[in-house]
Amino acid sequence: MSAEPGSRPAPTLEMVAALAGVSRATVSRVVNGAQSVAPHLAESVEEAVRTLNYVPNRAARTLASRRTHTVTLLVPESTSKVFADPFFATVVEGVTRYLNTTEYMLNIVTSSETDPDKTRRYLMGGNVDGVLVVSHHSGDHSWASLTNSLPVVFAGRPLVNADESYFVEVDNEEGAVAATARLVEGGRRHIGTIAGPQDMPPGVDRLAGWRAALAAGGLDDALVEIGDFTVTSGAAAMRRLLERGKPLDGLFVANDQMAAGAYSVIKEKGLRIPEDIAVVGFDDDYFATSVVPLLTTVHHPISALGEKMAEVLVELIEGRPAARVYRLPTSLVVRDSA
Repeated sequence: MSAEPGSRPAPTLEMVAALAGVSRATVSRVVNGAQSVAPHLAESVEEAVRTLNYVPNRAARTLASRRTHTVTLLVPESTSKVFADPFFATVVEGVTRYLNTTEYMLNIVTSSETDPDKTRRYLMGGNVDGVLVVSHHSGDHSWASLTNSLPVVFAGRPLVNADESYFVEVDNEEGAVAATARLVEGGRRHIGTIAGPQDMPPGVDRLAGWRAALAAGGLDDALVEIGDFTVTSGAAAMRRLLERGKPLDGLFVANDQMAAGAYSVIKEKGLRIPEDIAVVGFDDDYFATSVVPLLTTVHHPISALGEKMAEVLVELIEGRPAARVYRLPTSLVVRDSA
């Protein structure tokens, strides 16, 4: 097919080489990020690239390098849950911030373990160079097995094949200890918790931190209800706690969404926060500052988590040394609820 009248042919590698006065191989090394080209030659090539508005042929580069320069953020959750939870948007923010410094692009896949075959075929079909897995459950064996075929980095310690996996996490147990200790130090003696799912690392570790802090204070740890990190589940769990009829003057909630749900039930029952029940959450997201009184919570560096995950994944893809485990610290943000 001939070019349209008046159109100009797309600039080629050879045209850049001719304008810069260097070989085609030198241009190729520069546009692919090689550091072995003399600075004055690299500068000439870059000037020619700008002048000609040259865009490297990614398809040809993919064939040569066997890379797509694409990574997938895989979230094994329903789409409705992903878009309702600010955690996921903040992870994407961090991942994108790092990838913007590289040649890699990001795509996002939400998938349910009830029908994982389509997702698995896509990921293992040469379409992506690596995978970031967020919000995985212990039953998600399909995603754990991806490590046999692709570089994979998990958000949080996977409960399957943890000793062989690369992951980035916050110190969930340490954060839960600090949150619960805040309640103990405030004189609360009947402290319950709304824990996260026990098939997910944050749910397991935050519950363990609550128990550890109560044990250190010589307090009972019987007041436990489980939610699924949603507002609705937090409200339901709070109702179950109150229906027990046991004394309750403090509450650690494993994330701020469930804390918002708990707030609605506490107020519905005519109880006051913090006078009757002091509440501490975890994440320090939108929900912590949208409730009244403002929620004391554990700051979870979610954006930094996403950024570090992307960095580790690119290191693995490119064959550079990467630490298998990164653990980010948390901090307590004291507000009005405790």
